[in-house]
Amino acid sequence: MTPSNRLANKTALITGATRGIGAAVAERFAAEGAHVIVVGRTQGGLEEIDDRVRAVGSTATLVPADLTELDSIDNLGAAIAERWGHLDILVGNAASLGVLGPMGHIPLDTWDDVFTLNVTVNWRLIRSFDALLKKSTSGRAIFVTSEAAGSILPYWGAYSASKAALESMAKVYAAEVLSLIHI
Repeated sequence: MTPSNRLANKTALITGATRGIGAAVAERFAAEGAHVIVVGRTQGGLEEIDDRVRAVGSTATLVPADLTELDSIDNLGAAIAERWGHLDILVGNAASLGVLGPMGHIPLDTWDDVFTLNVTVNWRLIRSFDALLKKSTSGRAIFVTSEAAGSILPYWGAYSASKAALESMAKVYAAEVLSLIHI
């Protein structure tokens, strides 16, 4: 990756950043010059992404956290406010598939876990970081969703429904932010 510095002097928070899409986003944003705040559940995974970020010449702040412990999001918001005073980019990527199976067979705790991580965590991210994004000269919020949100996929009930809810929530948030710009 050849850095372009398009994100120089920007700070980006990425959830679910220790593997997959989140790790790729963290590495790319770092290559573009951003300081990345990477959130993940495993210290080893965080250290691996830190190595990748350093390899492209950038820096990372590692945040080991289980975001389903919802107060951790508010604590993170307060820490970022104190240290940087704003946030340029928020990437809500952490997600859970749950289990695949008939709607009527999905265990209640699985349904709740999927909706907590895929929807409620992202709502808490909005609640905790909205003011910090607005303090940025170009604040952006990105929420990773799925084709499953708009498709009827048998046996993907909890995941599909949670991603549809996430898409709707993100669109409402975007409309609210845009309406403030036009006032």
